[in-house]
Amino acid sequence: MAMEKSRVLIVGGTGYIGRRIVAASLAAGHPTFVLLRPEIGLDIDKLQILLAFKAQGARLLEASLDDHDGLVAAIRQVDVVVSAMSGAHIRSHNLMLQIKLVEAIKQAGNIKMKTLLLEHPTKTEIS
Repeated sequence: MAMEKSRVLIVGGTGYIGRRIVAASLAAGHPTFVLLRPEIGLDIDKLQILLAFKAQGARLLEASLDDHDGLVAAIRQVDVVVSAMSGAHIRSHNLMLQIKLVEAIKQAGNIKMKTLLLEHPTKTEIS
């Protein structure tokens, strides 16, 4: 019996690392979702990347990190959230966006935390 693949949401999928995570998720056969943040505006390069992902089978989920309820609704559609948001520009602003994302994940429930800092992935509860 084949196991069902995890539904994966990538936040920051248009960045250097995020693009590779999206490609790997699609290649592994996971139902792959990429967060389409309205904040990207008319950034043609990012829009082209997102449209290419869509053509490869990814679903675009539109939600703003500033819209808590919309973000929670998007997260509830998936099993795994991967944040690949860049911290290169304004670190304090990026940290606040990461905190908003974690708060939405907590509210959506079913928290699983995996980190590259640990030798083995763990399942833990965030309070």
